[in-house]
Amino acid sequence: MCSPHPLQKDIHGSACQREPRAAAMVTQCLLLLACVLVLAAPGFSMPAQTLNTFKKTFSDTSTNALKKNSWPKDCSEISAGSPSGVYIIQPSGLHPIVVYCEMNMTDGGWTVIQRNQKDTTVTWAESWSTYKYGFGNVRGDYWLGTEYIHQIAKQKVYQVRFVIQDASNNIRFAEYNLFSLDDESQGYRLRLGSYTGTAGDAMDSDNPSNMHNNMKFSTKDRDQDTSRKNCASHSGGGWWYSACYSVRLNFKGGMTWGSLCKGDCKSSLILIRPALYR
Repeated sequence: MCSPHPLQKDIHGSACQREPRAAAMVTQCLLLLACVLVLAAPGFSMPAQTLNTFKKTFSDTSTNALKKNSWPKDCSEISAGSPSGVYIIQPSGLHPIVVYCEMNMTDGGWTVIQRNQKDTTVTWAESWSTYKYGFGNVRGDYWLGTEYIHQIAKQKVYQVRFVIQDASNNIRFAEYNLFSLDDESQGYRLRLGSYTGTAGDAMDSDNPSNMHNNMKFSTKDRDQDTSRKNCASHSGGGWWYSACYSVRLNFKGGMTWGSLCKGDCKSSLILIRPALYR
């Protein structure tokens, strides 16, 4: 067992010295690999703030690098005034991941978990495992990953905003003051709070056939809806279906949001950030 007292130095270093050094080297290599993978992503441009954070972390060879997380836990921890764009975050207990941070909308700090357009090249008709870890282009249309969304949203109390472009190019929004996903063993069940906005409360409903709040997530290969048919397979993408939907945003083609637009929405954006209490 390593002594808690200062280590006696020699030319090679004791076993107690070598253990933290080796661990620090492993941490550096993992961070470097994460950055290399990010930089290799199509169309990726790393913000200067993120690059400087990486340089600082990589140059720190002390064991403190093992204890202190150098990456923001979500986009709300990005410095105020930073531009919207692609950043690296690291939610508690998770490896670094690449996200798009919206820093201009309503005081900024929003982590984008979904973006879609009517003419998207993304099919959205993906498997459970693909939805779990995400797909698409972080600068374009993409799904962050159901597991990553769950991990981010369990860190604090979060809110969510759905931004919808209707058939007439009007931008509407629906905001819920609470947002979380249960873990995978509970089917990534969606939990929403109270609604405010201009798009209409389409995620919650008195009609059990159109309910999305408190529903489990379903994909074409994991049917967890309340319908006799497989809503995800029939409707074209993974979602929190009941039997079947009043909202369909993970879809190739015109999207649906309640009575605002039924199959002819032009775009959607889903963002989360820690809830603001005033």
